[in-house]
Amino acid sequence: MYAYLKGTVTDIDSGFIVVENNGIGYLIYTANPYSFEIGKEVKVYLYQYIREDEESLYGFISKEEKDLFLKLINVKGLGCKMALPMLATGSINGIVDAIERENILYLKKFPKIGDKVARQIILDLKGKLVSNNQTEEVIVNDELVEALKALGYKPVDIKKIIPKVSKNNSIEEQIKEALRLLLK
Repeated sequence: MYAYLKGTVTDIDSGFIVVENNGIGYLIYTANPYSFEIGKEVKVYLYQYIREDEESLYGFISKEEKDLFLKLINVKGLGCKMALPMLATGSINGIVDAIERENILYLKKFPKIGDKVARQIILDLKGKLVSNNQTEEVIVNDELVEALKALGYKPVDIKKIIPKVSKNNSIEEQIKEALRLLLK
């Protein structure tokens, strides 16, 4: 089992990257291959998938992304080829938030995820993904940012005031506080 690999990205394709380490090129399937750059040294967190007819490496930019992937592939009916596109098209916080809030419509927007699989994801993972206050805080921040964008504020302006908003208040109070800061 591999934990991670450090090396230089030598090739990028629509579904994978090739990372060279000590003269060996490792083909690594990744959610967002174009987030890497050819010629750059990277640290890729790995999951090694071994079956009778297949041996593959799946790579992730962060430990959090890898942890979510590992939890997703343990859901009945959801394999690597379904979990990877979820990470490619959704944010970690968005997926966690959808599971915690039982947002089936959000989960069904991912390729090959139907009603049955979305319900199974919620059943298997609800309450198991948010393990610390920091993750909850990031989810609340994402919710605040999305609410302010929906109200027509620019991301540049939102970024400036987010650190000033109290994290201990409800989302409604945070929105009110953010609006007061934006109007100054």
